[in-house]
Amino acid sequence: MDNLTHSLIGALLGQAGLKRRTGLAMPALIIGGNIPDVDAACFFWLEGTEHLGFRRGITHGPPAMVLLPLLLAGLLWGYDRWQRQRGTRPEGRLPVNFKWLYLLSLIGTLSHPLFDWFNVYGIRLLEPFSSQWFYGDTLFIIDVWLWALLGFGVWFSLRREKQGGEWMRPARVVIAVMAAYIGLNSAITAMAERSFRGAVGDEPQLIASPVPFAFWERQGLAGGEYQWAELFWDYDHYHGKPLTENFCTWPTAAQLASGGSQAEAFLFWTRAPFAERAADGSVILRDARFYDPRARDRFAAPLPKVACLPLQD
Repeated sequence: MDNLTHSLIGALLGQAGLKRRTGLAMPALIIGGNIPDVDAACFFWLEGTEHLGFRRGITHGPPAMVLLPLLLAGLLWGYDRWQRQRGTRPEGRLPVNFKWLYLLSLIGTLSHPLFDWFNVYGIRLLEPFSSQWFYGDTLFIIDVWLWALLGFGVWFSLRREKQGGEWMRPARVVIAVMAAYIGLNSAITAMAERSFRGAVGDEPQLIASPVPFAFWERQGLAGGEYQWAELFWDYDHYHGKPLTENFCTWPTAAQLASGGSQAEAFLFWTRAPFAERAADGSVILRDARFYDPRARDRFAAPLPKVACLPLQD
């Protein structure tokens, strides 16, 4: 998910009562909810699509889930001691308990891969022990309804706290509603998959992808032999419309190797690959989940030395 969602989840957990456990609990939860995305620093040294094969991997796996909270808790504990030595430590801050600081950092950090798993991009939950990708296909990567729900919960809880009222219960209610919302979306995906599968049969690969804004809808993608179609409801049945009219024959291993590290990273990451004819007649590798010919090719790898061979009917 996006970092605003991760931050709001951490803040809501704090408002549910966890921030009473130790000083600096809120930073532990909020920063912990974002710290696995330290792998975004790869944009400084990786180019093109190489980041696709690096993101959501090593910093989202089991060792990182132990070490990153420990690092965060140590930094926060040191920051508290530094403020104390300088005489700038806020008087209202609770005493800092390192055990609780680590546990809350761990809770915040663990929430990150959980919510990343909910979308179609994928996450390598077992890295470095396994590079298998896992997909939840439950929420769109930026869910405005989740933003609104979490944002309201944090705001209302803080408002009640400022007024001296009961402030933990509203946050806990919103957490319960969030869980129900995620459960509903999971059920919608499952129903969509069954409906799509009934239309296309058992053979093609199938993805029921959440879409922006309309959480109750799913984009159906059916593919096989490196061809993908989007599914549409027409009268009383689904029919598939090819994603493009310019499919190419899938390149050979030698042709794929000509794409170098860009193609290698793309192939490691892709879940729904196909080859399309570029404007100059060469091949560009794409993924059906993120196919938009009008957008920049953030999720595509060009093979400029490979000529597109149209698919045979």
